[in-house]
Amino acid sequence: MTTTLDPPTATTVESRSRIAARPTVDHLDLLEAHAIFIMREVAAECERPVLLFSGGKDSAVLLRVAEKAFRPGRLPFPVMHVDTGHNFPEVIDFRDRRVAELGERLLIASVQESIDTGRVADPGHGGMRNRLQTTALLDAITAHGFDACIGGARRDEDKARAKERVLSFRDAFGQWDPKRQRPELWQLYSGQVRPGEHLRAFPLSDWTELDIWQYIEREAIELPSIYYAHRRSVIERDGMLLAESAWVAPRPGETAYEETVRFRTVGDATCTGAVRSEATTVERIIHEVAISRVSERGATRADDRFSETSMEDRKREGYF
Repeated sequence: MTTTLDPPTATTVESRSRIAARPTVDHLDLLEAHAIFIMREVAAECERPVLLFSGGKDSAVLLRVAEKAFRPGRLPFPVMHVDTGHNFPEVIDFRDRRVAELGERLLIASVQESIDTGRVADPGHGGMRNRLQTTALLDAITAHGFDACIGGARRDEDKARAKERVLSFRDAFGQWDPKRQRPELWQLYSGQVRPGEHLRAFPLSDWTELDIWQYIEREAIELPSIYYAHRRSVIERDGMLLAESAWVAPRPGETAYEETVRFRTVGDATCTGAVRSEATTVERIIHEVAISRVSERGATRADDRFSETSMEDRKREGYF
């Protein structure tokens, strides 16, 4: 028995053409949509949120997501940087220019001010200030009455960050208890906090370093120049290449020399190392990241590798 199929009608052909013409949704679209949803939820549920922006690659992506979530209107929160005072000048210049371009308000929580007022002890010339950011951040939260801080931390950066929820709740002292976090089944979030408490929101939690760079490429996001390969005077110390600066000088037995490097992460200049690289474009950086077997913090952050306290202990104290 032979079955004869009817020829497709014009309506069928048109329907198939529409399906074929639909743009495909890739993993970056899904990550972006979820991040936008988280930001809007925080803005809707919290009274005084703030977005943390350091000028680094993750916070640059976070700022782009915020644009997509709330433009053409103004962002429903200010932008704040917790400034150690030992930052790379290229990053500070980029931070100020980028926020000015958007016409948003920039707040500075200063570690140097915390030192000057006696809130924290000065670690001395060349001492790492990253841990001191905790006091500056908590003081700023109290001073401005913030009940939510939106940041660009990712779970793949550190095992302690992998424990953290998308909405991470802090008590009245800014402390984090990983055993007292709320469930987030089916991506349902509750942003309610009691007076004096606050939450940390991480819209980029599920992103990887590779996702970040692929998104930077897709969105043509500008970054500070130090993320790309360039010649720089460096000092090799404890297996890391530290950039010579006003805060990092050769110690006895060390020599500063020129090297072609780039930075995978940006933090306090006293503890952020560079990596040897010839990658001068986003495409070449994506290739480097794809074959790397060490996280950016594990490879280039002395505060993680040599600190007496773990990232989890610092987070319990209020570190971001």
